[in-house]
Amino acid sequence: MFDALSEKLQATLSDLRSHGTLTEEDIDRAMREIRLALLEADVNFKVVRSFTRTVKERCMGADIVGGLNPGQQVVKIVDEELAGLMGGASVGVSFAPRPPTVILLAGLQGSGKTTAAAKLARHLKEEHGSSVLMAACDVYRPAAIEQLVTLGGRIGVDVFERGTDADPVAIASGALDEAKRLGRDVLIVDTAGRLHVDSDLMDELVRIRKATKPTQVFLVVDAMTGQDAVNVAQEFAEAVAFDGVIMTKLDGDARGGAALSVKAVTGKPIIFASTGEHLEQFERFHPDRMAQRILGMGDVLSLIEKTQSQFDEDEAKELERKLRRNEFTLEDFLSQLKQVRGMGPLSSLLGMMPGFAGQQMKGLKVDERELDRVEAIILSMTVEERRRPELIKGSRRLRIARGSGTSVQQVNQLVKQFDQMRKLMRQIGRGKMPDIGALMRQAR
Repeated sequence: MFDALSEKLQATLSDLRSHGTLTEEDIDRAMREIRLALLEADVNFKVVRSFTRTVKERCMGADIVGGLNPGQQVVKIVDEELAGLMGGASVGVSFAPRPPTVILLAGLQGSGKTTAAAKLARHLKEEHGSSVLMAACDVYRPAAIEQLVTLGGRIGVDVFERGTDADPVAIASGALDEAKRLGRDVLIVDTAGRLHVDSDLMDELVRIRKATKPTQVFLVVDAMTGQDAVNVAQEFAEAVAFDGVIMTKLDGDARGGAALSVKAVTGKPIIFASTGEHLEQFERFHPDRMAQRILGMGDVLSLIEKTQSQFDEDEAKELERKLRRNEFTLEDFLSQLKQVRGMGPLSSLLGMMPGFAGQQMKGLKVDERELDRVEAIILSMTVEERRRPELIKGSRRLRIARGSGTSVQQVNQLVKQFDQMRKLMRQIGRGKMPDIGALMRQAR
């Protein structure tokens, strides 16, 4: 995400870092490049003008801090101002003193509201331990109710629905009564997509709000629509007050204009961001971390959080024991591979690591299909073969290749690389420094 903007900002700031001292002319030149990069990223022009003016004022009046050279000081200022532009501190869900907490979702058709409702429900269930009920109030879009029921089944969350002939306001009211009766912590109300100029649907939204008295109203906007998303948010803010934004399809937004503009234009922060198609690809939006990712500094905190959510402490200890005793099998390897992939696309994970963002990622291709092939090969083995790869010879390799849709050569390569990895782990477990060069030569 934000690839084009990230690349240009990093190039501009990298040039500043190379200067021992900075003149006003250097600052002006950098601000022109930053202004152009932001405008090309579809950031609101008023926001761009205010941002560059503030950064320049701070740069011209900045004292050297600690060991930072002038160029590094400019990077620090841009980082802070970018984070401030997107809202500064992250904001979460405000839970009601007495449950249920009611969260009302609004937005345009096609913004991804229904999927966002399910992702939010899963997030609250998994991260906060909340018991959630979802209300299907979109009676106008074909299959909207069926979609929400299907998604609810996948995440283990009940959906309150009354079909397409019922009044959406009555559905919302009934869902609130049901949430109270069942003792649910949270009720998420999925409403129909609407245009701000559609007076009937906007009036319906107002009536749903009055009927449910939501704790928070979230506007769901599609990051891919750029400035249109910001314009919609501004118009909704004037028609129906909302408390924050859920930004969908942020992973596909190479420019970043919506995310960088919405807080400054509407005064409302981005609360959550959807970063992929899968239901687990949904997270709290951290402006400071996003600013660091844009500037190529990585996002180690988010990477740690993703890791902790996927790996159990007891499993990690058992894995360490197996590695030390050279008992690590292809079954264990497959399990670890699935857990890593559960954290999201590898390119996204690399983008969270310092030095693997923006220009550094350019030209680096992460082929997820190769991981698919590895999984297919291992899954085509018998349990005994996974535990004892040395059994995989001749006809077994041919059978595995046919079963996985790969070649014998690819099966040979995986078995050989796994054997070299086990040798490496055995040496480390004995406290020896392995001869990496020799192992690599043997693996070829």
